Amino acid sequence: FLHRAAERWRHKRGPWSAGPARGTMSPPLFSLPEARLRFTNSTRDALTNKTIKPLLNAFNQIPGSENEKKCTLDQSFRVVLEEEIINQASCENVLAIISLAINAVTDGICTASTPFVLLGDVLDCLPLDQCDKIFTFVEKNVTTWKSNTFYSAGKNYLLRMCNDLLRRLSKSQNTVFCGRIQLFLARLFPLSEKSGLNLQSQFNLENVTVFNTNEQESTLGQKHIEERDEGMEVEEGEMGDDEAPTSCSIPIDYNLYRKFWSLQDYFRNPVQCYEKISWKTFLKYSEEVLAVFKSYKLDDTQASRKKLEELKTGGEHVYFAKFLTSEKLMDLQLSDSNFRRHILLQYLILFQYLKGQVKFKSSNYILTDEQSLWIEDTTKLVYQLLSENPPDGERFSKMVEHILNTEENWNTWKNEGCPSFVKESEELTRLWNLCPDNMEACKSETREYMPTLEEFFEEAIEQADPENMVENEYKAVNNSNYGWRALRLLARRSPHFFQPTNQQFKSLPEYLENMVIKLAKELPPPSEEIKTGEDEDEEDNDALLKENNESPDVQQDKPVTGRQIESFANKLGEQWKTLAPYLEMKDADIRQIESDSEDVKMRAKQLLVAWQDQEGIHATPENLITAMNKAGLSDLAESLSNDTENSS
Repeated sequence: FLHRAAERWRHKRGPWSAGPARGTMSPPLFSLPEARLRFTNSTRDALTNKTIKPLLNAFNQIPGSENEKKCTLDQSFRVVLEEEIINQASCENVLAIISLAINAVTDGICTASTPFVLLGDVLDCLPLDQCDKIFTFVEKNVTTWKSNTFYSAGKNYLLRMCNDLLRRLSKSQNTVFCGRIQLFLARLFPLSEKSGLNLQSQFNLENVTVFNTNEQESTLGQKHIEERDEGMEVEEGEMGDDEAPTSCSIPIDYNLYRKFWSLQDYFRNPVQCYEKISWKTFLKYSEEVLAVFKSYKLDDTQASRKKLEELKTGGEHVYFAKFLTSEKLMDLQLSDSNFRRHILLQYLILFQYLKGQVKFKSSNYILTDEQSLWIEDTTKLVYQLLSENPPDGERFSKMVEHILNTEENWNTWKNEGCPSFVKESEELTRLWNLCPDNMEACKSETREYMPTLEEFFEEAIEQADPENMVENEYKAVNNSNYGWRALRLLARRSPHFFQPTNQQFKSLPEYLENMVIKLAKELPPPSEEIKTGEDEDEEDNDALLKENNESPDVQQDKPVTGRQIESFANKLGEQWKTLAPYLEMKDADIRQIESDSEDVKMRAKQLLVAWQDQEGIHATPENLITAMNKAGLSDLAESLSNDTENSS
């Protein structure tokens, strides 16, 4: 039965339907061992030749899906990197492999997380001194990590890598390296990144300041007894002249030492101040310490001399990650202005937390009226001590106050849940995409909002006319806003603005009044309302009679207009300097015109405007033509004469 059924099925499908079609071959299958071997060899070639071409060729030639080839190439990168690390290759070779992986991601032949996996492998295997060099590479490529191709795939890898490094480093011995890692993370992640925010306002309780708590082991009491009974014998050169008087100026005993360093526990964990007993202790210790700061002030001369010595020797201030709590250093520390600033600044930060509104602060943490009053008075005292602390105490105090006020904005931002700083706006997005080329859109004539001189000064010109009898207090030039806009417009559109003058103006309105009078001579008269009927005909007839009665000589005696100057300047061009001496222009004026503009037409226009200002009503076309003939510009003078006759 089965045999007959198979025969019927074969008869229906045809003789070759059970297998592949005759004459065709199945596509080659992906082989993981072969692909890995070829990718590994290609990676070594790419590393040797410092080019990604061998990898691109291998990726295109090896059969299989794109995902299979990408995963295989990822493994090959790790195999080659492992060989380099085992062979103790230089950091340059290791970084070259990572650079190849970055280029491979850009070309789309390996997964985006591969460079970060390789970086993690390297930093886990190398000692700290070589990790420093590798991390320099990571810092330099922060722009690459922030790009769309790498950021989503690599941000968690980078964060884990940096945290692993921080756990290996010592905060006291590798302070700079730790700081570089923190700065890198700050540059990598946006401000609103939740992983970089202390949302619940937790304190670093591990930062414990260790000091001598056993009074019997203290040497401070014995030291002062010896100083009082026998006196200290200091050999010459053992202590500087500046340090000798200050080291013994503050009486220090074990009680002051203990109370001073006990305050660090309150700065470490401010929540203690809300407890009644702890607050009393903090209040007592603070009053004694601040009383010492207030009673024994530092000498400004000593601090300035010390600062000058540091500048001469090229020394810089050195800040330690932890306080040194040795009893022997106590007198020197209290005599150091920078040390005092650290302590006083800790007070201000503590007070800001106690008074501030923090979202995750417990509802039981409330200050009494007495506590609030003490904090307010003590804050004023701390700012006073900061301003009295040399050098530049006043400036330092104001800067600290400004920074702490700014910090309130960050506290408010955190209380609101750290919203993103990026503001989405559909309307702004629509406007931004109106034109494909935004720079060309900005150059469009439709975006020309600057008024012309005629439009802007029309009202001021009318008010300057004595016949209109406008009082000074109502004139537009007396408006400060109008004056500011007028100066901007004159600087862009009028050559008078940059023209040197001997006139002295006591006020801006006086200067603008003078400019308005000049513009009134150049600009065409303001447009009048259109009249109809007999009035219009009569005025036209009168004008025609007046024009016909005037002789050409009378018309040529009129001063040049702004349009004539514009036309003359275009024709004058490069020959303006030849004409300048015949218009009685001084060498200083000519140099000023040359320095104001590089455009020859603008220089010619400035020359004619300066001549017009200088001659006043005598700046007529006839006088200009005479000057041109004297300068040997007869062709230009003839052209100018023809233009004048045609216009008249």
